[in-house]
This record gives sequence, structure tokens and C-alpha cells, in this order.
Amino acid sequence: MNRLLIILLIFATSCATFFKKKSEQVLARVYDDYLYESDLKGVVAPGTLPKDSLLITRSYIENWVRQQLIIQQAEKNLSSSQMDFSKQLENYKNSLTIYAYENALVRQNLDTLITDEETQNYYDANQQNFLLKDNIVQLQYVKLPLKSTMIKQVKKLLISDDQDDRNKLADLCEKNAADYFLDSDNWLLFSDVLKQIPVKTYNQEDFLKNHRDLDYQDSMYVYLVRFKNFKIKESVSPLNFEKQRIRDIILNKRKIELISRMQDDIYTNAQKKNVFEIF
Repeated sequence: MNRLLIILLIFATSCATFFKKKSEQVLARVYDDYLYESDLKGVVAPGTLPKDSLLITRSYIENWVRQQLIIQQAEKNLSSSQMDFSKQLENYKNSLTIYAYENALVRQNLDTLITDEETQNYYDANQQNFLLKDNIVQLQYVKLPLKSTMIKQVKKLLISDDQDDRNKLADLCEKNAADYFLDSDNWLLFSDVLKQIPVKTYNQEDFLKNHRDLDYQDSMYVYLVRFKNFKIKESVSPLNFEKQRIRDIILNKRKIELISRMQDDIYTNAQKKNVFEIF
């Protein structure tokens, strides 16, 4: 009686699954495996154009068929021992567990406060690691329409170091410039600057050594540049160009030390409590 009941329950469950799937549209089949419309839930992002949606769906179905065919072929040709992934899955689970615990530990205990003194000390002690791979510049840059009536005034303000003139320049740029950059305390990659100014330089180093100011125009705009400072590649990178990198290095070092202490503490405490033995 009990055996019959179990058989009926299994049959009922199978039927429920069968009819549920039967009511859905089948998109593909590989041997006895089926891809249903519901399996594509979440594959296409909301708001995707119908044309793109169709391409994404077709690509997913094609990839599913190819994957299933390869799996079927692999299962036919691999031995049971070759298909035993229990050890790999256990190792993977253990790695994920340790990773999650270490991340939680870091979030809760890592000291993220880094003083200017720490940054300076690290920079001074490791300058050989901060050699520039590219030329960098400090500059002020203004791009104005060719017919702008503000060109002469902007030129005059651009070469002034007076704070009132700097404020006037910022106001003029806000209202009239097509593009501008006035923060001359920040360092920029010179290659990025050249993407904004259509001037040809066959030798960047020579160009920077021979130009303090630049007045260039094309068919639509005037480009006004004042170079405040520059550093050539292979020279020591300035501290304020490396601050974020140094901060990341210090934080990563603290993270490694924190995790290492945690591992040592767990081992030492377990050793004291005699919870493990090495034979």
C-alpha cells in the first residue's frame, strides 16, 4: 500500500511537471533536453529594441543547443571517474566560503584612514616605483568659437596669476566657452590633452620643452592653452599624481596583514584548545 502510494505520488508530480511544461512554448530540443520560453526569463533586458531582442534570443538559443550537444558528447566519452567533480566542487565551495569571510572581516575591521604623512612617507621611500610611463602636464585650456568676441580678453586673463582674474576667467568660460579646463593644480596625461586640441606633435618632449603658451585654431574654434608645468616620461612622477595609487597600495597592504593575522589567530587559538592534530 505504501509502495503504491509512493508510485502514485511520483506519477502525480511527474504529470504536474509535464503539463506545466507542455503548456509552454518549446524553443529548442537536444535529445531529451528541452529549452522552454520560461528559461529565457531575464536574458533580454527591459527596454531592448525588438530587433535587438530577437538577435539576443536567437544567439542564446544557438549557444544553448551547442552547449547541450557538447555536454551530451562529453557524457558519452567520459568515464564515471572523469565526471566526478565532487572534489573540485568542494574546493570551490571552500574557496568561496573563505573569500566571503575574509571580505566580511575586512569590511568590519580594516582601517581606511590614511594620513598625508603616511602617503608622503611611502612616496619618499618608494620613488623608484613611481616612474612615469607617459608625459604629463599641468595646464589651463579654453576652447572658444572662432567668431567669439571674448578671445582677446580670455588670452589676457589666461596668463594672469591674480585670483580676481582667475575668477573672471572661470565666469567667462562658463558662459562662452565650448570647452575648458582651469584646474592647473591637477596633472593630466599629455596624450589625453592632445585628443582635445587638434595640434600635431611629432615629438611630445620637444613640444613641451618649447611651448609655454599655445594659440591654435581650426575652421571652427580657437584653442588657448597655458602650460604651468610638465613631467617627461621615465622621470619621477609627482606625489599628487600618485596619491590614489599610493592609497590603494597602503590599503591593500593593510588588508593582507589583517587577513594574515586572522589566519594566525584562528590557528593559534585552535592549537591552544587542542581541536586539531597533525599525524
